[in-house]
Amino acid sequence: MPPPLLELQGVRAGYGLVPVLQGIDLVLQRGEAVSILGRNGVGKTTLLRSIVGALRMQGGAMHFDGRSLAGLPTHRRARMGIAYVPQGRQIFPALSVLENLKAAAFGARRGDSEAAIEAALEEFPLLREKQAARGATLSGGQQQILALARALLTRPSLLLLDEPSEGIQPSIVDQIAEVVAERNRRDGIAVLVVEQNLHFVQRLGARCKLLDKGRMVFDCSARQIVEDRELQHRYLGV
Repeated sequence: MPPPLLELQGVRAGYGLVPVLQGIDLVLQRGEAVSILGRNGVGKTTLLRSIVGALRMQGGAMHFDGRSLAGLPTHRRARMGIAYVPQGRQIFPALSVLENLKAAAFGARRGDSEAAIEAALEEFPLLREKQAARGATLSGGQQQILALARALLTRPSLLLLDEPSEGIQPSIVDQIAEVVAERNRRDGIAVLVVEQNLHFVQRLGARCKLLDKGRMVFDCSARQIVEDRELQHRYLGV
């Protein structure tokens, strides 16, 4: 039986002497979608940053596709198939939309970069319309679509999303949820998303894991967290 795509065992991480993750266990199978939910400050972003290598683990073990991620820099993890759309998007603001996509294709060493970029413009018509515009001139929602398209261009087997709906108009949130859910179903891309927007979580239909004080405390379905007000109050503060 093949190993899980992503496996975390007792992962601890933090900032300096401040511990955040207190021993995270997580298994993500190929093609699976999981939403990480919890109040602000409980370690959700820290978890994603640890997986992508932007933050060094302080303990535990992390494996991707059967290989240890310990000590690997971010660019090596990206080339293994991990794509990350961080909170705040972090597109190249001085580059045009088209140049942002070209940079992603180049970084992924795609031999079919022109065809891949054309496919991205086909999937996201807004980016075709804005392809000559600098990243800095795009709205927050347009930047999020660009960041998602850029991540998908790398042909990931795992897509990490940090608060993809934050500060974005509902129509674009729906579009992003639809694309992510479709890529998960059609292409088998595993998805790990940190999100507070329960509508997005429900649209994605992902299994949910609730994080509290640096530990995984509860597993549930998207439907359960959407319908259970007590769970929302206890773990999300809503």
